[in-house]
Amino acid sequence: MSVTIYHNPRCSKSRETLKLLQNRGIEPTVVEYLKTPPDAAKLRELVGLLGIPPRQLLRKGEAPYKELELANPELGDEALIEAMAGHPVLIERPIVVANGKAALGRPPENVLAILD
Repeated sequence: MSVTIYHNPRCSKSRETLKLLQNRGIEPTVVEYLKTPPDAAKLRELVGLLGIPPRQLLRKGEAPYKELELANPELGDEALIEAMAGHPVLIERPIVVANGKAALGRPPENVLAILD
């Protein structure tokens, strides 16, 4: 089974999720998304796998969220994806991809559902 985690080592939930995977004998491919940000196409794919609208993947407490006025309900999905591609700090984390599915590790146990 191939497992990928979009990870921020400074985030406790991301570290907990990685540890949860490792404790289950899974050594995932680790993508430190702040160093290697996903492009817009990859973000579209992740949003599709997660089954959520792009707005739900946004971290609303980050400075670019306010600066880019992303709370504006008139902004479409594509504008939000482009904002996340340009400012990866806006992407909620961690995202785990396995078995053609994805889950947010908030809480970390959420990822267990896609591992079976």
